[in-house]
Amino acid sequence: MTTEIRIVLAEDHAVVRSALRLLLDAEADMTVVGEAENGLEAVARASHLQPDVILMDIAMPGLGGIEAARQVVRHCPQVNVLILTMYDDPEHFFRSLEAGALGYVPKSASEQELLRAVRTVARGQSYLYPSLATALVSDYLELVRQGERSDPYERLTERERETLSLIAAGFSNREIADRLCISVHTVHNHRARLMEKLGLHDRLELLKYAIRRGLVDVEP
Repeated sequence: MTTEIRIVLAEDHAVVRSALRLLLDAEADMTVVGEAENGLEAVARASHLQPDVILMDIAMPGLGGIEAARQVVRHCPQVNVLILTMYDDPEHFFRSLEAGALGYVPKSASEQELLRAVRTVARGQSYLYPSLATALVSDYLELVRQGERSDPYERLTERERETLSLIAAGFSNREIADRLCISVHTVHNHRARLMEKLGLHDRLELLKYAIRRGLVDVEP
């Protein structure tokens, strides 16, 4: 029996919320358990309903979606945030990541892309809309071609590269250890070495690097 993904919709336009509810409730593995029309309500619904995913708009009255996402992640870490927004640019994307969101999809995305994003984020994995991922990777490669940024990725061992990809995809140290058939202690060591080689300090910096390097699977 498939476990339903419980979803809260945080969107200030009632017509958009209704359309999203119809789309999501029509899926056998999804159910909308609550709605919010601003950021404060979104935080309250997340705390009270404990959904698997909260679908969060950025531009909402009062408390905006990015700050609301930050509060949800801080107070309800088991609730995964998926940003659904009219903004399709790297600045808003990275601000959303910094707030703790796991996924980012523009409202121009197809229904199938949105459903794929919800399922990915519900598993605790990162999701980035393909067109934005392509733009980020292209920008990075252009900098490399211009000689403005060296690529320390070549210094990583094959196992460190595997660890990097799995961390960026949202897997825990235990899950990575199971997938690579190594101990959690060894995963810690790989993680420390690869972050030292790449000059990174936390998971957010690592995820930004992995996206620009083209290591995040945007179509699971």
